[in-house]
Amino acid sequence: MPGLLLDTLRGQSRPRRPVWLMRQAGRYLPEYRALRADKGGFLELVHDSEAAAEVTLQPIRRFGFDGAILFSDILVIPHALGQDLAFLEGEGPHLSPPLVDAALASLEAAPERLEPIYRTVRLVREQLGAATTLLGFAGSPWTVATYMIAGQGSRDQQAARVMAYRDPGALQAIVDAIVALSVEYLSGQIEAGAEAVQLFDSWAGSLAPAEFERWVVAPNAAIVAALGACHPDVPVIGFPKGAGEKLPAYARETGVDAVGIDETVDPVWAARELPAGLPVQGNLDPLLLLAGGSELDAAAGRILEAFAGRPHVFNLGHGIDKETPIAHVERLLAVVRGWRG
Repeated sequence: MPGLLLDTLRGQSRPRRPVWLMRQAGRYLPEYRALRADKGGFLELVHDSEAAAEVTLQPIRRFGFDGAILFSDILVIPHALGQDLAFLEGEGPHLSPPLVDAALASLEAAPERLEPIYRTVRLVREQLGAATTLLGFAGSPWTVATYMIAGQGSRDQQAARVMAYRDPGALQAIVDAIVALSVEYLSGQIEAGAEAVQLFDSWAGSLAPAEFERWVVAPNAAIVAALGACHPDVPVIGFPKGAGEKLPAYARETGVDAVGIDETVDPVWAARELPAGLPVQGNLDPLLLLAGGSELDAAAGRILEAFAGRPHVFNLGHGIDKETPIAHVERLLAVVRGWRG
């Protein structure tokens, strides 16, 4: 039987809301920190299938979330497209050569670099109870492209945004390559046991409306359509962080099965403006979970109340902060699981 989360993503409302948290497998958990210290670097941990499966399962054992999100990283796609990838302590990810200085055609694709990820999914699925939905994911093409072009993260995605205006053909080639491999990658996760997948577009909010249509909506629509053709029963969650007032158009035009919203979006507005019956995921501020207290309870209640009229997955507006106390997560879960409305 499908779990509560999977039923909700397929459009069914239930008295209890399913809940999982973005980045729930990670640094706020002492068991993760212990394993990370033992295994070494982040990329090494991602490519160690047994260890990555253990990390994926840690928050399920501790909290009993309704969904287990694969432990990996969005930058495995550029790595498989042929860029070198390194995670430097205190600096974050670095990709080389950056495509602001090199042509996409100069890269030599290495799709075998994705094989450990598929093995992780299989290992998790073997150990995960039927009631817990296994979520796969990939970065959305625009966000992945910003890293590939700059070679690292940036505050305003300037290199990619300038390329979009100055040489849109070059950016289109990069985005097309990401789309094609993302479809293959997500299909591989699904074939290995993922029951739903999420597209993370962390930098969607940096684009003007016309650019948003071309670089966010169109590529995500292509991925959703391709996955729908080969895996019609697998829900796709789209999470365009920072999309704001563009969310309703994104939801309609991409064809996603559910839409994730960040903490800057008024849930009452989202409940009113998003397509009727579309499942929604979100949208507690991660820093409110870090802060805790009675305001955490009140904010969670407001979100639950706002989405009472449609299928809703309770989640954060982005990833859980690494300093978040375990007790605050437990408190949030008690509120969500105890809510009746």
